[in-house]
Amino acid sequence: MLRLEVAALYAGANILILLVLAYLVASGRRRHKIVLGDAGNQAFQRIVRAHANAAEYIPAGLVGIVLLALFEGSPLWLLHASGFSLTAGRVAHGVGLNTGVLNAGRVVGIMLTWLSYLLIGGGLTYAGLGQQL
Repeated sequence: MLRLEVAALYAGANILILLVLAYLVASGRRRHKIVLGDAGNQAFQRIVRAHANAAEYIPAGLVGIVLLALFEGSPLWLLHASGFSLTAGRVAHGVGLNTGVLNAGRVVGIMLTWLSYLLIGGGLTYAGLGQQL
């Protein structure tokens, strides 16, 4: 598997996560008859935050993964570790956020997301200093 194919795999998966979360927001608006905002509905607020949180973290993660993939010496393990931890973290966090309390899904989700950011940020900084990954 080529590096850009790995990046495409995780980009596609994360874009689909955003699509599912967007669909949940749209269907929640229909179900709760909410046109704008959240109407103070806590269940709907959790759905909106799950989508918004993913929209806050996924784009930067994907940009980083693609940039890593463009470096000739990027090891596949780094791309997979970054992509898998971002993807799994966003799924775990989105599921956990729907319960409305601090729980293992939310904690594991953010920890995996931050791990992906650490791997991506470290790898890009190292490559940016002219080092072979």
